[in-house]
Amino acid sequence: MFAPDPNLPPLKRLSVVIPARDEAGCIRSTVEHLYVELRLHQIPHEIIVVDDGSTDATWEVLQAACADIPTLRPLQNTGEHGFGRAITFGFEHVTGDAVVIMMADESDDCRDVVRYWRELNRGYECVFGSRFVKGGGTIDYPPIKWVLNRLANTFLRLLFGIRLNDTTNAFKAYRREVIEGCRPFLSPHFNLTVELPLKAIVRGYTWTVIPITWRNRRTGLAKLKIKEMGSRYFFICCYVWLEKYFSRGDYRRKPQPQAMPTTETERALPH
Repeated sequence: MFAPDPNLPPLKRLSVVIPARDEAGCIRSTVEHLYVELRLHQIPHEIIVVDDGSTDATWEVLQAACADIPTLRPLQNTGEHGFGRAITFGFEHVTGDAVVIMMADESDDCRDVVRYWRELNRGYECVFGSRFVKGGGTIDYPPIKWVLNRLANTFLRLLFGIRLNDTTNAFKAYRREVIEGCRPFLSPHFNLTVELPLKAIVRGYTWTVIPITWRNRRTGLAKLKIKEMGSRYFFICCYVWLEKYFSRGDYRRKPQPQAMPTTETERALPH
């Protein structure tokens, strides 16, 4: 973790990217609650929901919701499908200078989106939520999934030597330049949730952790298939680990050049 950098420019607009596949039963309430919370706190924003090949009425529900939620921008991923591909597709269409990735099933608390925005504006380039630090928590977390989660995150902490203990959680926030600086993205599926924060850390972007809460979905079916993801997570972890130790810093964040003094008074000040 780093101290905040007060020299980072203030943010002007937040883009929330939500991948959705067969989420007709909950997507409207997710975007409605998010819109109310962001409007309440007067945060300029857009809500980008990427319909990733739904076979139910998700797209129709989103189209109808646009009449009541003026900041909603539903998109259809017309290319290959997959959780990671849907998020990457959303990245291509954001207009904000900060991005939050959020789940469609209301498992993430929209009040935490406001806290992400505030932390980014304090001078961080990334804000990572953790459900497993003081102040965070989970509701109705499946026991087997909890055990696998803790094992996987312990492995990542030891492998990369980092204090972040919830790397696998998708719900995170980034300044736009971090998204651009972490390209290209290799993960077509849920392993993007690991690739993006690990790349941001390895490439030298500033980050902090805040406690967040998570609630198990109340409608629909979970899309993450644990037995299908093990090798994909392992591949992307190895890829970023090799970058960390063998790329000689070729992909690291470049320091931002300081503005040249423009007045005689500024030129006289010590630097």
